[in-house]
Amino acid sequence: MRHELDYIFRPSSVAVIGASTQKGTIGRETLHNILTAEFNGKVFPVNPKAPVIHSIKSYSTVLDVPDAVDLAIVIVPKTAVKEVVQQCGEKGVKGLVVISAGFSETGHEGRLAEIEIVDICHKYGMRLIGPNCFGVVNTDPGVNLNATFGKTFPKIGNVGHITQSGAMGEAIMSQAKELGIGFSMIASIGNKADISVNDILLYMKDDPRTDVILLYVENFGNPRHFTQIAREISRVKPIVAVKSGRTKLGAKAASSHTGALADVDVGVDALFEQTGVMRVDTVEELFDVAVALSNQPVPKGNRVVVVTNAGGPGILATDALVNNGLDMPQFSSSTIKELKKFSAANASFANPMDMVAGARGLQFRLTLEAVEKDDRYDTIMPIFVPPITIDQMDVAVNIHAALEKTEKTVLSCFFGAGEGSKAMEYLKGHGIPVYIFPEAIAKTLGTISRYRQWLDKPVGKVRTYKVDAEKVQKIIDRNLKGQDGAIVGEQAIEILNAYGIPAAGYRFAATAKEAAEVAGEIGYPVVMKVNTPAILHKTELKAVIVDLRSDKEVRNAFQELQKRVGKLKRGEKFTVAMQKMLQGGVEVVIGMTTVPSFGPLMMFGLGGIYVEVMKDVAFRINPLTDENAKEMIRSLKSYPLLTGFRGAEPVDVALIEETLLRLSQLVRDFDVISEIDINPFICSPERNNCKAVDARFIITQLPAKHK
Repeated sequence: MRHELDYIFRPSSVAVIGASTQKGTIGRETLHNILTAEFNGKVFPVNPKAPVIHSIKSYSTVLDVPDAVDLAIVIVPKTAVKEVVQQCGEKGVKGLVVISAGFSETGHEGRLAEIEIVDICHKYGMRLIGPNCFGVVNTDPGVNLNATFGKTFPKIGNVGHITQSGAMGEAIMSQAKELGIGFSMIASIGNKADISVNDILLYMKDDPRTDVILLYVENFGNPRHFTQIAREISRVKPIVAVKSGRTKLGAKAASSHTGALADVDVGVDALFEQTGVMRVDTVEELFDVAVALSNQPVPKGNRVVVVTNAGGPGILATDALVNNGLDMPQFSSSTIKELKKFSAANASFANPMDMVAGARGLQFRLTLEAVEKDDRYDTIMPIFVPPITIDQMDVAVNIHAALEKTEKTVLSCFFGAGEGSKAMEYLKGHGIPVYIFPEAIAKTLGTISRYRQWLDKPVGKVRTYKVDAEKVQKIIDRNLKGQDGAIVGEQAIEILNAYGIPAAGYRFAATAKEAAEVAGEIGYPVVMKVNTPAILHKTELKAVIVDLRSDKEVRNAFQELQKRVGKLKRGEKFTVAMQKMLQGGVEVVIGMTTVPSFGPLMMFGLGGIYVEVMKDVAFRINPLTDENAKEMIRSLKSYPLLTGFRGAEPVDVALIEETLLRLSQLVRDFDVISEIDINPFICSPERNNCKAVDARFIITQLPAKHK
């Protein structure tokens, strides 16, 4: 059976609805591109006002076309799209690409119109790309489909490209041709009303002609689904993405430390990091990585050797490589011995290997052949600065000859050779990427190296523990009764205990005398917090007094907190919560915030009152695997504080990992919890002393249909 997207990317027939006789219009240029690409199928222009377009018989409507139509390209005014889509459904069309704009990108009315055309598609079993898109391309010689209105038909290759922006699609096609990047398929998906990034990713996963996938995305329709499929695809085909829109989430509106530290871009980084997607910041970097991955294997390690005829670029390369996390081991003794047989006396026998300015093609070839045999390197980086006296083509030919059969990754730099260099084109034509500057190679290798490290990691498992979910549900129901709100204090501690998360218990007192008695029972030193009224951020409002060491200090603290709180609401009675003060250990923060675009975002970091100042935190999208929990903890700059800094005893890191996984399970079980703060969580060498000191849960009741 044919895949449902085959009718879009591998159609037997195409109708261009809105084809035009006027040059320069989208309707004319799209039809022209289909014909000039020599599409291997039938083409039917549709325009009620023109009997012939581009020397081909035209039809008044798609219903008048005598043959079956697999794919319809819709290029009509917004007001006519609904009728055209209805006609396509009646005709039995299987795939639609709606280039017409004016839908959800324009606001509420456009969104309603978009929903109507999607409903028609679902009624007739049609799949839709767009609206407001650039079109689709399939360079397979058996298809030759260029259903876009761009000026460029891309070079045939092994790169699949998905873009939300039509303008970006055109620019990328044009620039990629200049750089020698070839495409298998291109899809501009516009508003993603029906077919999404996820759908096309799955389609490209099974396409034998696609080895690398490039993404340009502005937003995610279903990040949770993306997480599942991207993690699977990244293990067999590299995915490189530019994600635009680094807008901050309204931190002021967040009621937790976790919410204030999280933003949309943090969610994107977490999503890509967990799925192995290589995120780059610019389209230029997207091309740099694409050129490398589409022509060369992923390096087996991060060890690089640089061979150059100029010291300056070699130093630049070294700095950039090291700053991007690459290693530059020195040559083995046997390699140095081989190099000395033919190198100039003043050559450098270190890494980078400077052959000096007089080195010609033969020297490049001999040197590269020698270092290629050295098993200390995974990537070879030839850098050539072309003096006027040396033939660039001779150097290029010898670089290729030396490395033609290597299994190592080769990325070359022709520093200052200039665009249009025949030598550069020669190397590109033989599968060796050429960059203008060494820093671009270093950044590219850094990006790919992180991807390779992700490939090497264990997949990880989502853990499930025996917990008391029924108790948590009762606490939520008892406190909130179907309303939004916060759970703090003793109730918050009970929720943690129900999920096996260790927490310091509370004792309560309503008078200064009672507080002193409680302190004597639990043992000094103690901490006193305002219990009534409920306060989310007690430290900021001076509602906490710590390190109380005598009955007198406890009584004075009670009276001081009572003054700070002031007059209570009618029916409220001032009370305090008392805890044994945990001494020693490291304060961390554990939490969760819900980002609308991504769902629950788990956080771990250095805790205490300075958490929002230090911002030494890590985020991952829920659910967490055991490997995610380990990565979060080990990614902190302050991680050495947990492992025993300057002779200190290491804390129980395994318990922190388990706590993160238990909290992840709590978030999975209760989607009404929108934010969590456990701050501080005291980490100690002794497991019995590792406890949450304070916690708060923000509850947002979901509509019944989402529960």
